[in-house]
Amino acid sequence: MPTLLEAITGVPNACQALPNLVTGGQPTASHLQQLKSAGAEIILDIRDPMEPRSVDEPAAVRSLGMEYVSIPVVAGALSDDQLDQILTVLRGRAAKKVFFHCASGNRVGGALIPYFMVDQKMEEEDAVQMAMRIGMRSAELMEWGLDYARRHQED
Repeated sequence: MPTLLEAITGVPNACQALPNLVTGGQPTASHLQQLKSAGAEIILDIRDPMEPRSVDEPAAVRSLGMEYVSIPVVAGALSDDQLDQILTVLRGRAAKKVFFHCASGNRVGGALIPYFMVDQKMEEEDAVQMAMRIGMRSAELMEWGLDYARRHQED
């Protein structure tokens, strides 16, 4: 049985963010099958449904018996509501194995900053470095995550 990270070999910016959380870009049908074999239970997709894909991901995920969650994130239209929804999924399923993706890892990195800082208690610099390892390259996405995290951290 492959590990979660082995299951996404070849996915752009494949990364083991936390023990039960792997991240990356768009998976293929084969990656989804490998994720199932590795014990993944949830696929969290933050791509816009109109973005081109090589596979009908919602149908493929459901046919494999995994949970498919779509929370569209589009640059220029970033909101607290999107982060609230993403954090609800991650917090409510922390014990489950999750593959969290967008097209490249860029949006996933920005979206995970609040989870790293608020839930995992990472320092801001460490959270940003991890987000960059995941694939974040956009200053807009970094500020989106940081702003949310700063406003939601306990004093």
